[in-house]
Amino acid sequence: MSDGKKGRVEIQLLFVDEGRYHSEDVELPAGILEGYDRLIDCLLEEPEVLKRLHVDGGRLCAAYRKG
Repeated sequence: MSDGKKGRVEIQLLFVDEGRYHSEDVELPAGILEGYDRLIDCLLEEPEVLKRLHVDGGRLCAAYRKG
C-alpha cells in the first residue's frame, strides 16, 4: 500500500530490547520489495535498504507492511 507518496510503502518494525518492545515506522521504495519473498530478507540483505537504515536483526521481532 502506498501511503500517498507515489511508489513508497510504509513498514512497521517491532523491536525488543531488554524485555521492552517498541516500534519504528520506515518508508521504502515499493520496487525494492518486489525481488524478495519475505520482507525480513529485504530488510537485512537489500543493499539499498542497508544504505538507508540499520536494522538490528538480533532485536527485530517482526516487520509488517502497513495498510
